[in-house]
Parts: sequence; structure tokens; C-alpha cells
Amino acid sequence: MTPTDRFAVVADGWFDGERLHAHGPFTFRIEEGRIADIAAGDFGATLATQGMEVVRGGFLMPGLVDAHVHLFLDGAPTDGAQRAAHLKKPVEDLVDAARASARQALACGVTLVRDAGDRHGINHRLRDEAAHTPGLAQVRSAGLGVKRPKRYGAFMARDVADDAAIRDSVRELARDSDEIKLILTGIIDFDAGAVTDEPQFDLAAARLVVDTARACGRTTMVHCSGAAGLEIAARAGVGSIEHGFFMRRDLLALMAEHDVAWTPTFCPVHFQWAQPAAVGWSAQTVGNLRRILDEHARHLLIARELGVRLLLGTDAGSMGVEHGHAVHEEIARYLEAGLTTAEVLQAATATARRHFGHPHPRLERGAPFDALLLERSPFEDIGALRTPLHAWAATAGAGIGVT
Repeated sequence: MTPTDRFAVVADGWFDGERLHAHGPFTFRIEEGRIADIAAGDFGATLATQGMEVVRGGFLMPGLVDAHVHLFLDGAPTDGAQRAAHLKKPVEDLVDAARASARQALACGVTLVRDAGDRHGINHRLRDEAAHTPGLAQVRSAGLGVKRPKRYGAFMARDVADDAAIRDSVRELARDSDEIKLILTGIIDFDAGAVTDEPQFDLAAARLVVDTARACGRTTMVHCSGAAGLEIAARAGVGSIEHGFFMRRDLLALMAEHDVAWTPTFCPVHFQWAQPAAVGWSAQTVGNLRRILDEHARHLLIARELGVRLLLGTDAGSMGVEHGHAVHEEIARYLEAGLTTAEVLQAATATARRHFGHPHPRLERGAPFDALLLERSPFEDIGALRTPLHAWAATAGAGIGVT
């Protein structure tokens, strides 16, 4: 399907990102990439006589958002040597991989991704390219993050050894980055079933990152798991905590108090639990993984109870976590935990866009047409999300990008 300046969509029902509108049909008139009108009833025949193309389907909703990806990483390979070799490829090869990731995401109904960092600036390049190129998911880019020297995160962050380096680096990164990425803790030791190292930044340093970013008009996203790091992140008032394994109720209460969002990213841990042979985990480690996932799901419900803003992100590019496809797996984890379909779809659409500061986080008159057309309602069959009839990603240049 070719992008046009004027067309109409007729659907039996729709979800605006927050509310379900089930009793259709409804007609959406799109002009120059924006929703010009939404009307109850089927006006397709009338609009067709006026020379307007009419697209029909069962259900319309906002495009999905993956709030945590690494576009230059390919999640499909599970062989460790192959994944290590990928990181050593020339930058232009990694750009091609990122482009393929953005294309695959859109094909799966993901119209917007938030790239959580890479040291080559590939996420910035893809953001700028996608803004004017149909066929790619749009990109919100954290650029290059900040971390302490000789600590975890070299593939996506630069070193900041002291307060002066924090201020200088954050100010520099804020010129081009949509958010500032902070690497607060390392990775999880699954054999031990815990985060075993100390946080990279204390509360004063974390607050310095947050305050400097805020002074530059930027929010912060923080790689963090383990109670010690999570408390620092919550008290520092970061924009969002990414991953957040080993969460606690009191920490979620702090997050609600300080308006800190949470992107739980079940997918990487769930893959390693479901496919332990890919990593070579022992039965004991598999048990640790299952306990970690169960506790994560339990705290997801507590977060809902306490009013913590939930974002849906997958960490796509991690082992076994494929761009686009992983969003449907993450949705399944949220539903398994006990969230309703409406709550999950809100986390995957309007909540993320509102967190990012979009002026039109929902489908409404005047909003950019960033949407999915499905054969049937996901409120009746969540599997309908996996095979979108069309995905329109709002772009800066062409108005819409269509698959």
C-alpha cells in the first residue's frame, strides 16, 4: 500500500489508547498524515465517490510502542560466539542491522521504539532516517549513556569518573539525545539469583545526572536492578527505571511518590528460563529464573495498585528477544501477571507516548495518524495483534509510513 495525502479507514471498533469504542462502524478521515475527523458510521462509500481511498478492517488502535530496544543488536542468534562477533562488525553493517530491526518492528505493528543506547550513535542515525523514510518504525533515541569507568555498560555508555565529567557529559549528550541513559547497576547473576555488585552511582551522583539532564530539558532512563540501586533511582527521581528486577513494595511506593515510571522487560529473563539449553543453565539456575519472573509479575500488580506508570518494553536485541515479535511476548507476560487487556494496551500505546511528551498520545482529531488496523479486536482475541493488516507510523517528512 502506497502512502497518500488523503484516505479513510473504516473499522468495526477502535481503541484510542485509553478507551475502547466497541460499537461501530467508525470512519476515520486522514489528511496530510493527521486524523481530520472521526465519525460514527460507515461513510466509506461516500468518501470513495469523492476520490478518497478507503481501507477497511475490523479494529483500529494506536501503533504499539516498544519502550526499550537496542536496534543495532540482533536478538535472533542465541550462539554466544555469533553474538560476540556481531559486536565487532563494521559500523555500517551494524547500521544495516538496525535498519532491519526498525523495519521488522513496524511489520509486527510496532510504530515507535525507544532505543536505550549504543556507543556508535546508530540509534541517532536511525531516528533521523526513520523520520523521513516510510517502512521503518519511528525511533526515540537515548544515544550514548553514562557509566562509571571499568563497570558494566561499555557497549552503550561512556565513562564519567567524577561530578565534573557527569555535568559535562550529560550537557553534551543532551544536545542530540531524546533522553539521558544512566547505567546504575550491572547485570543479574542468574546462578546466584541476585544482583551481586554495588551500584555504580550513589544517590548524590544519580541526582546530579537527573538534575543536569532536567536543566537541559531531558528526562532520564536508568538501567537498574537490585534493591540498593532501585532505591537510589527512586529517590533520585529518575524518569524511568528499566528492568527493575528484585523490586519491593516500598520501592514501588517511592517510585509512585517521585513519579518514576517502570519498564519491567520480562522478555530476556523469560527467554533464558524457557530456553535454558541456549545458555547452558543448570536446573538450579532455571529455578532461580522462575522465581525471579514470578516475583517480577507479582510486583507488576503491586505497581498497578500503587499507581506507578507502567511502560511496555522488551530489551529487543538481547539474546532470544527479536525486534517486533518480542512486544507480543511481553504483552503475554503482562496478561499472565494479571493486568487486563485494556491496561496492557494502554501501557503499550498512550502511556508510553505521554511519558515521552507527545502532544497527542491517543488517537484523536488532529493527532498524527500512528495506528494499526487489525482483522479483529484484540479485546476478543489478543492474537489479532500479531498479524496487523496495516501499520501506519507517523513520520516528519512523508506524513505517514505504511506497510
